[in-house]
Amino acid sequence: MMLPTMHQQRGIVFQLVSTEIQPRTLETKLSNPVELEFLKQFKVGAESSTYKVEFEIDSDFGFPGAITVTNKYDKEIFLEGFSIDGVVDIVCNSWVQPEKIHPEDRVFFSNKAYLPCYTPAGLKELRKEELRLLRGNGKGVRKRCERVYDYDVYNDLGNPDKGRENMRPILGTTEYPSPRRCRTGRPPSITDKKCESCVNPSGETYVPRDEVFEGMRKKALDVEKLKGTTRNLIPFIRTCITKCGDFKQLSDVQQIYKRKHIHKMKPENVASTRWSLLMNMSRIRNNVEEHFKFNTPRIINGASGWCMKDEELGRQALAGINPLSIKRLEAFPPLSDLDPSIYGPQKSALKEEHIISHLDGMSVQKAIAEKKLFILDYHDVYIPFLNGMNVQEDRKAYATRTILFLTPLGTLKPIAIELSLPEGESSKQVLTPPMDATSHWLWQIAKAHVCSNDAGVHQLVHHWLRTHACMEPFIIATHRQLSVMHPIFKLLKPHLKHTLQINGLAREALINEGGIIESFFSPGKYSTQIISAAYKDWRFDMEALPADLIRRGVAEPDPTQPHGLRLLIEDYPYANDGLLMWFALENFVRTYVNYYYRDGKMVESDNELQAWYSEVINVGHADHANASWWWTLSTPSDLTSILTTFIWVVSVQHAAVNFGQYPLGGYVPMRSPHMKKLLPREGNPEYKEFMDDPEGYLLSCLPNLFETTKFLSVVNILSQHSPDEEYIGQRKDLSEWAGEPEIVEAFYKFSMDVKRVEKEIEKRNKDSKRRNRCGAGIPPYDLLIASSDPGVTCRGVPNSITI
Repeated sequence: MMLPTMHQQRGIVFQLVSTEIQPRTLETKLSNPVELEFLKQFKVGAESSTYKVEFEIDSDFGFPGAITVTNKYDKEIFLEGFSIDGVVDIVCNSWVQPEKIHPEDRVFFSNKAYLPCYTPAGLKELRKEELRLLRGNGKGVRKRCERVYDYDVYNDLGNPDKGRENMRPILGTTEYPSPRRCRTGRPPSITDKKCESCVNPSGETYVPRDEVFEGMRKKALDVEKLKGTTRNLIPFIRTCITKCGDFKQLSDVQQIYKRKHIHKMKPENVASTRWSLLMNMSRIRNNVEEHFKFNTPRIINGASGWCMKDEELGRQALAGINPLSIKRLEAFPPLSDLDPSIYGPQKSALKEEHIISHLDGMSVQKAIAEKKLFILDYHDVYIPFLNGMNVQEDRKAYATRTILFLTPLGTLKPIAIELSLPEGESSKQVLTPPMDATSHWLWQIAKAHVCSNDAGVHQLVHHWLRTHACMEPFIIATHRQLSVMHPIFKLLKPHLKHTLQINGLAREALINEGGIIESFFSPGKYSTQIISAAYKDWRFDMEALPADLIRRGVAEPDPTQPHGLRLLIEDYPYANDGLLMWFALENFVRTYVNYYYRDGKMVESDNELQAWYSEVINVGHADHANASWWWTLSTPSDLTSILTTFIWVVSVQHAAVNFGQYPLGGYVPMRSPHMKKLLPREGNPEYKEFMDDPEGYLLSCLPNLFETTKFLSVVNILSQHSPDEEYIGQRKDLSEWAGEPEIVEAFYKFSMDVKRVEKEIEKRNKDSKRRNRCGAGIPPYDLLIASSDPGVTCRGVPNSITI
């Protein structure tokens, strides 16, 4: 039991609740209340304490099924749990508010799982009442001490009270569809009553009380924030002094990172010369400066000088922080899905003569037929917004398409890059692998624009939208509609943690007006519109890994393969490792579901389960409520698919796109979040600047020193694992499945499967035939290795969307 400082010593009142009811009155059987004045025994400075209480019960009381708690102190207390030796365990891990704030008794149920139809008579009403309290009434301003889960649209991203430029679209409307978020109920802004006012500078965004970061996790996050601030201090001063801060040469960029070898001071004798004293002072200064620098990210190993090798661009599409965009090219030239009546004709400028010499003697048609051509296509994502994006200060972007050829070695090689602007066909240009010095540098700039496009789509679509935002309604609905006694709640519980807090912080500082994403990434203030546009094409059923791979054309059904799926790129680390994790997870979930649901009738008759899924669709994803692609929920197989997909996204897929952000994306010359200049064109004043100093021109396209260190500080924090992290295949408390040895055994088998996957991944990383994850200067693909140490490790799959 953990508690803060108390002022009045009153007590906590406990009462046991039986699983049975009184036969005459039909009321729940209760023990006599017991009051604990634990402050008399509390040790100052102790983080937690254990207490013993004795209950008096009638001989016919029956089996304890719950306990009620009333907090008569003035401050909240944290209850870890109760144990009645040999009888029942009750896990709480929850804050209990003072009675004067929340007069309702808190109820905590035993660890025994019950489907609604099997709920003991003595617990039925308490089960319903607890869910009612968690849903709230949808009114009023939510307070920090509350634990209400409710929905709202994204009407809190702008700040209209600051001015028209600070307004942002409301996401979750007909024009701008979006998943729903956790409701906070803050008052409307003064200027626009449809928008929620911003968080008070001294306050914080509401999330239910038990979702708030506490203890070790909060301390670790605060430490990293402080490190980020100190690392930005020197770059900020330098930028202020120079009035610019642009990188002039490669060595300027390299100064951001720690050196691999630092000179250590050796003890000097008394007769040290003045020169040695000066040398030691210099070393002290260098060591102090070194302390504030960033660790060298893994991605630098893929650089040649500082430019990205062609093969590295292709490798990162398969084993980088965004392995979700690569698609098979099925038509040439590639086609646009944009409405020509709105955006005009979008004919591609790519022609056969651009790529024919790079196909190992094949025709374009044969290369497509043999499934050798792939594409990174960001054309339709950016074209609708480019005119607005490119009038922003220090922002210049193209909508890019990159054609890649699958080589006999199993690697992807970029063979053409199309750079498009919205003005029509004349504004499109195509670059191919270089033939001379000038085309070499133009090709490098084009690749930098591709990587910048990729960085924006990774952060806005694959990371924020597909994992954080689209899974939030599932989390809210789980707390609102599934009792903590429900076996599906118990399965999902570790996969729900921390996400609402992280998403709340993101709305404060990440995706909001003037936030981190708008400040760092090319889309700027158009970020919210790009998120909404991408959501129109989002499908939950396509978030399942096998379905996603087939949809992108990088895999085909094949009954002769171990999992019934054949990858068209055999060495595709994300897919190779992901499929191992997917099927291990699916097998566990199937075993779990089949244990509790013998047939479809049990699934269909489970009122809590049906309400949960209905609310996810009709409220949480209301803008897709009428879509035909939602799975029905009629059979154990349906439920297995839904649960596996949700757990996959919040654990494995999120890990794949999040925890490599610094190690695999922390070198701005190779992966810039935005570009400041377009390609130089002959006849323009910038062309002479480019010809005189092509490296300097390319560096001037990138964020400056202060922008870079701010960006690195953020992605470094996002890539961290907390010291108290719980990884997939781990559970801190298996007592949740008390009395269910079959389930405990199934979980242990799943844990062993995850460990076997780890060993297989480590084996693959040493296989020289797998050139996308093994070789000189090639970082291993560790992102889907489940376990990890704390900090930035480029590995580790937490159970939930977390940092």
